[in-house]
This record gives sequence, C-alpha cells and structure tokens, in this order.
Amino acid sequence: MNASVQVWVLIVLAVLAANLPFLTRRVLGVWSARADKPLSWRLLELLVLYIVVGGIGMAMENSLSQNAPQGWEFYAVTLTLFVTLAFPGFVYRYLAHRH
Repeated sequence: MNASVQVWVLIVLAVLAANLPFLTRRVLGVWSARADKPLSWRLLELLVLYIVVGGIGMAMENSLSQNAPQGWEFYAVTLTLFVTLAFPGFVYRYLAHRH
C-alpha cells in the first residue's frame, strides 16, 4: 500500500472513529450499555479513540519510514482536528431535533 492510500485510509478511519461515540449507545462500539451514555463518557471514548487512531497512524508511518519525533504542539493540533471531525456526530446526537 503506497503512502497516499495510507493517508486516505487514516482520514476515513479518523472520521468514523471521531463520530462513533455519538452515533451508538455501545461503549467503544463493542460493549452494550444499559442506559444512554452521558456526554462525559462520550468524551472519554473520543479521547480513547484518538489514541487508538494515533497509534494506527504511527504504525502506518513506521511501515513507510522512520517515525518523526513530535512535540506537544502536534498532539494539540491533531486532538483539535479529531474533535472537529466529531462535530457531525455531536450535532446528530444533541442538536438535531427529533419528532
């Protein structure tokens, strides 16, 4: 798999993972929850999924070449981008009016 395909796979994976906590009642998309999850639990899931997607991205980078060292700025920007990608799921869960 070449680099451009890996980038697109990672972007699609990030979009899906960022919206997963808001689109399902299951914990991390796997375990069934008895009641509706509170927002704090969904944000914790979002953080865990950010770490998982980041690990997958680092593994993809390592398969192509050596991992580049990253500072705190990189993680702050990518976390902000991940939260931005979660916006459609947040709107669907909390802001969309259902009749």
